Amino acid sequence: MGVYAEKVVPHVINFACGMKVTRPHRARVCEDLTGEVIELGFGSGHNVPYYPDTVTRVTAIEPSDVGWRLSEQRRRQSHVPIARGGLDGQSLPYPDGSFDSALSTWTLCTIPDPHAALLELRRVLKPGGEFHFLEHGLAPAGDVRIRAWQHRLEPMQIHLFAGCHLTRPVQDMLRDAGFEILTVDVFYEKGAPKAMGADSLGIATAR
Repeated sequence: MGVYAEKVVPHVINFACGMKVTRPHRARVCEDLTGEVIELGFGSGHNVPYYPDTVTRVTAIEPSDVGWRLSEQRRRQSHVPIARGGLDGQSLPYPDGSFDSALSTWTLCTIPDPHAALLELRRVLKPGGEFHFLEHGLAPAGDVRIRAWQHRLEPMQIHLFAGCHLTRPVQDMLRDAGFEILTVDVFYEKGAPKAMGADSLGIATAR
């Protein structure tokens, strides 16, 4: 990773992902998380205020040292213990069935091998454990023009946002990794260009 990706992009993401419009979505995706939670792509900790009282501990997987430092104040104010538990979502240093729940918000778009990361996440979840996800990706099949724009814009998006993809099919990826989707809400983020804001918010379970 170059200086731009390591030093600048975390600040850009901290600003963009901390905008007021994202807060209701974060509150929704964190609802009903329970027990020991592993959060993939913890970032600068924007989900911290929304952890419910049923969460006992959060293990944060975050590769960026800058992002981790930006989360310091939120971590200090958290009512839930938070520990940085790894740098690479594609290789999680935990035994099978270590966690009750998992959380990921706008993370799978950037991980180099999302299939490997999802397989690892399913492995470390207890049988029946819930994965709460909020991810942007490929627009619904009927929105042909938006999908076309996503493919046009993706090379620029990858360059500007350190590997962020626009065309990953979120639900297909989850099913391919062995998750069963229990609920999902597909929508466009208010105020965002549709090509960049096709979101899927839901819960999947480890089979």
